[in-house]
Amino acid sequence: MTTSFTRMDRSTAEQWAVIGAESRANQGRVADRLLGLLASLADITDGFAVDQLTHSLQTATLAEGAGADEELVFASLCHDVGKAISVPNHPEIGAAIIRPYVRDEVYLAIRHHQDFQGRHYYHHFGGDPDAREAYRGEPWFALAERFVDEWDQVAFDPAGPTESLEHFEPLVRELTARPRLL
Repeated sequence: MTTSFTRMDRSTAEQWAVIGAESRANQGRVADRLLGLLASLADITDGFAVDQLTHSLQTATLAEGAGADEELVFASLCHDVGKAISVPNHPEIGAAIIRPYVRDEVYLAIRHHQDFQGRHYYHHFGGDPDAREAYRGEPWFALAERFVDEWDQVAFDPAGPTESLEHFEPLVRELTARPRLL
């Protein structure tokens, strides 16, 4: 079913009810598209010892093994999904994708994870390895620090623990089926 308006300022509540119903009925495509983006990370290595899908799977595997809650495991899996589109601003892309499905502190930790990772490599590029300190005092600081230091920055091991994408698929489907309003 489609609506007939050609301008939003001339739409009706009934037309928006149709759009809302259609959007809810098609919410499952979010999981399909996200899983496809994650799978595409297998083609991106960019000099690392593992491809970016393996890195994402290892990060999520470590988070899950440490007892992280489902939103944090989901975010750990998806934290670098933005690299499927653009490496330089991947944190913003990945965070925007997961935002409707996770609490604010998880979204913000993923949004700023690169500056937290900088502790481990920014100095090699002439950057400030203490970039994370700009966020000290934020309520999500400890979460971002744990995510990066315990799971993300250590997840480049070809022999490291790595659950499959299929292992995480039910979680992706469950969380993306229930978006929050922003």
